[in-house]
Amino acid sequence: MRATRDISGRHDLDVVLRRFYRAAFADPLIGPFFTEVAGTDLEAHLPRITDFWERALFRTADYGRDAFAPHAALHSARPLTAAHFGRWVQLWHAAVDGLHAGPLAGRAKAQGERIALAMLRRLAGPAAGTEGTGGGFVPLAALELRSAA
Repeated sequence: MRATRDISGRHDLDVVLRRFYRAAFADPLIGPFFTEVAGTDLEAHLPRITDFWERALFRTADYGRDAFAPHAALHSARPLTAAHFGRWVQLWHAAVDGLHAGPLAGRAKAQGERIALAMLRRLAGPAAGTEGTGGGFVPLAALELRSAA
């Protein structure tokens, strides 16, 4: 069954995020960052990350945290690569697409790609995520597929 309803509020974001994190925690490539390196307590993390996405999509939640700092700490403990961010994007797209379709779902996926690329570039340098493209943008999911070939 294909999703036909768009994301409409915080409850929808919570459901998408739970689906995403279920897949991410179980994923052999990125799961260890959540379970071993960060030791993420999902129930404590979900309200904060839902605030983040509610702010990103609806401009309604108050999210005043530095989203980059925890990722920098993870990167210091175990380097994050384009393959990790590419897999994150793939799982994010799958979680959104499995539940929703429409302009806000599309915006959530595009925002996820922008965030992943920005994080990667801050961690690995401005050319990260553009390898083999003459400096142009390459979706991180494509980098993951290319690196697996």
